[in-house]
Amino acid sequence: MLASPVLEGIAPLETSEPMAAFPRGDGAGRRNRTAALLALSALGVVYGDIGTSPLYALRACFHGSQALAPSPANVLGVLSLIVWSLVLVICIKYLGIVLRAHNRGEGGVLALMALIQRRGHLAPPVRRMVLILGLFGAALLYGDGVITPAISVMSAVEGLQVATGVFAPYLVPLTVLLLLGLFAIQDRGTASVGAVFGPVMLVWFVVIGVLGGIHIASAPRVLAALNPWHGAAFFAQNRGHAFVVLGSVFLVVTGGEALYADMGHFGPTPIRWAWFTLVLPALVANYFGQGALLLVAPDAVSNPFYRLAPTWALYPLIALATVATIIASQAVISGAFSLTRQAVQLGFSPRMRIEHTSSHTIGQIYIPAVNWALMLCTVALVLGFRSSSAMAGAYGVAVTSTMAITTILLYVLSRTVWEWGPARAGAIAGFLLAVDLAFLSANALKIPQGGWFPLLLAGAALILLSTWKRGREILVQRLRERSVPLPLLLADLQAEPPHRVPGTAIFLTGAPDAPPALVHNLVHNKVLHEQVVLLTVMTEDVPYAERDRRIDIEWLQQGFHRVVARYGFMETPDVLDVVERCCTAGLGLHLPTTTFFLGRETLVSTARAGMVPWRKRVFALMSRNALPATAFFRIPPDQVFEVGAQVEL
Repeated sequence: MLASPVLEGIAPLETSEPMAAFPRGDGAGRRNRTAALLALSALGVVYGDIGTSPLYALRACFHGSQALAPSPANVLGVLSLIVWSLVLVICIKYLGIVLRAHNRGEGGVLALMALIQRRGHLAPPVRRMVLILGLFGAALLYGDGVITPAISVMSAVEGLQVATGVFAPYLVPLTVLLLLGLFAIQDRGTASVGAVFGPVMLVWFVVIGVLGGIHIASAPRVLAALNPWHGAAFFAQNRGHAFVVLGSVFLVVTGGEALYADMGHFGPTPIRWAWFTLVLPALVANYFGQGALLLVAPDAVSNPFYRLAPTWALYPLIALATVATIIASQAVISGAFSLTRQAVQLGFSPRMRIEHTSSHTIGQIYIPAVNWALMLCTVALVLGFRSSSAMAGAYGVAVTSTMAITTILLYVLSRTVWEWGPARAGAIAGFLLAVDLAFLSANALKIPQGGWFPLLLAGAALILLSTWKRGREILVQRLRERSVPLPLLLADLQAEPPHRVPGTAIFLTGAPDAPPALVHNLVHNKVLHEQVVLLTVMTEDVPYAERDRRIDIEWLQQGFHRVVARYGFMETPDVLDVVERCCTAGLGLHLPTTTFFLGRETLVSTARAGMVPWRKRVFALMSRNALPATAFFRIPPDQVFEVGAQVEL
């Protein structure tokens, strides 16, 4: 862990399960063994993306339309920028500061947004700004989920071109075939293969470190690049061209946001251990080894990574690189699934079918709609750009934008939750944001070359997320206009008791008033069950709700009961589990005699204020294709009674 005066007082906000996983009182030896095992597992999930960057990052600086000449000064300058980018962005920003800003152990831009809104005292304009930034950051990560598999697998397959030109016509079809196979097996989950991810990546980092070390020994003068002066001299000599190359240098830190997003799986300590003991040394050794090779043989610029290997080791290295890039892609795809579940639970996405692929690990899920959408976009990207060098132009814009958003939200967090003074918060966030904006400006030059692609995906995702959120707010408002205050309804029932039938009726509602389905059923059927439960499922701004506070029961009049069930944004609601907890708490529910009443709204776009007409139509389309509440809340479908209503938006 970094020790610096600026980091003092940045204590973790709350204890998380992964961070508290080390047993107390069992001695340092056992805690160290536990941390080592978690660090090994983190290699396969957290460091897959950044760990495969050597395949294409340095090559992008010296190869392509904006390529540099591989002169000694340029090589040392670029290497200096690479190593200090790793130090500033990964070591200081993410491992030193950002990992401390967790939401009960969970990281990522949505978790950070939820934490600020829950714990911070924000003025309405600031709260809205935090919401917009969080949504845009999440939308940008979908673009990363498309580009990472494409460029990683393509760069690995291109190693065949170094071995022999025979495979040149088949590089794109082979890449597409591997990607199709990767997405096709997502429904099986990573539980069965996850155990080998860490060991495979361990071998990967050892191999790339050794290959780099061998070439460093042949040209030790490359180590001079550790001096940041070479980076400064590089900018002084190349000026505008150096700024363009900075966009390619950023490729070495593109996996930085994954460190934060995947923190909940392992906790910060194993992630830091893995970085400082293995990942950072291996990456620096490999990049410097590639640089040493270019100092000796500038013609190796076409693919310096694979030229590090002797001829006899080329095919095994290609196979290992392919497996490593598939692991990196798997981590990004799984991250998209996790992000989507958070969006659903926080009310930014319609309900989707979420399948749990492991009975032991709650985070291993599969979302078919997201999987096939990512597959189509990834394959289209490969077919459109046809090489990793071309895709490098599209890579980086989304990730560096998300990094800048994370820094801005970190500043808001430090001021409102950590209660830092403006000078301290502004100095740290300002320095980090200056680095982010430098990379963002350099990557903005890539927009005409392909950077528009992830921005287009992010824009579409942002429109859908914000439209669903706003549409639900309008829908709730329209339904509330028709609702009847519950005290008034109970008074009417006492004055004019309806016919009561045996059994229990459970009405799902998100408002304190009597739900429209209850009123319509009473008006049209003229009957009421002996026992009526108004069930509200709430998603809190925490990853996992406290299990002993899962439900609250309020006994009302006329056989009515109000039940509030609480879930975190990383959990999937289960109504049957709620029913069992109600029985345990003393509320007599007999499932075979229970009927679940759900409202089904038919949405009609009108000229009423709220959203522009085209967004209303988009919201209506999303609503029609949302997963039915019976499947999402795990309600027995043969015990559901739906009450329809037409609602004007």
